[in-house]
Amino acid sequence: MGNSPPPAACTIAGSDSGGGAGIQADLKTFSAIGVWGTTVITALTAQNTREVSQVCMVPEVMVAAQLEAVMADFDIRAFKTGMLGTAAVIRTVDRVLPHRCPLVVDPVMVATSGARLLDESAEYELIGTMLPRATVVTPNIPEAAVLSGMEISSVDGMREAALAIMELGPEYVLIKGGHLEGTEVVDLLAGPSSELILSGPRYPYDVHGSGCCFSAAMTAYMALGCTVPEAFRKGKAFITAAIREAVVSVSGRYSVNPRAGRGGIGREDTFSPEHPGSRVF
Repeated sequence: MGNSPPPAACTIAGSDSGGGAGIQADLKTFSAIGVWGTTVITALTAQNTREVSQVCMVPEVMVAAQLEAVMADFDIRAFKTGMLGTAAVIRTVDRVLPHRCPLVVDPVMVATSGARLLDESAEYELIGTMLPRATVVTPNIPEAAVLSGMEISSVDGMREAALAIMELGPEYVLIKGGHLEGTEVVDLLAGPSSELILSGPRYPYDVHGSGCCFSAAMTAYMALGCTVPEAFRKGKAFITAAIREAVVSVSGRYSVNPRAGRGGIGREDTFSPEHPGSRVF
């Protein structure tokens, strides 16, 4: 039929049996945005919106085999890492992943339910190995606090932490501000020479998988050729809509809804009086 291969993105992460986060959320997000999703599964989890009951790590040789297989046959234009779990998996991904590829590192450490998804002994490996390779690293507030060694309770604190994390090697740092108090959710992207702050409405419920979805949206937009600031703007709009239209489970808890994200509209807050230090890219 003469069709050319579509642009593809690859997520290297754990499987969420409840479908709300991890590999499943990433694939839904890639599909909604219009890129072909490929996967490297690092861990199997038995989980739902309430808890992670069991985790089974995938052997490193199989992680490597998955990554080599998809790279051999798909036009992968951006990669994302999520749950890597152990230092051995991190080293495996670092060895096989091509250098100078657009790479979004979501430093998944602890699930929303509180279950640990990265060995404490692997934190140093994540910081020393993956962050220097990252085009953009996307921690939430608790993860940014670990990476920066700082307490974060304000947008100014987010800014200071982002600058500290940039010293670890990533080109850009996106700190997702959902854990801060306030009527709006403020996210901050720090780059080589300036920063961009975007805000959106806060909805009155916690949403499983929102961090995965946001990072995956940025990965997909980068695979389509967007710059990191452009991917941040589009990703913010996407996740705002995906949270607004979140899906509720039998237990009454919410999961992100990537299918709703494509039509989302975010509100830019770059020059808000609350954030006088912001500089647009």
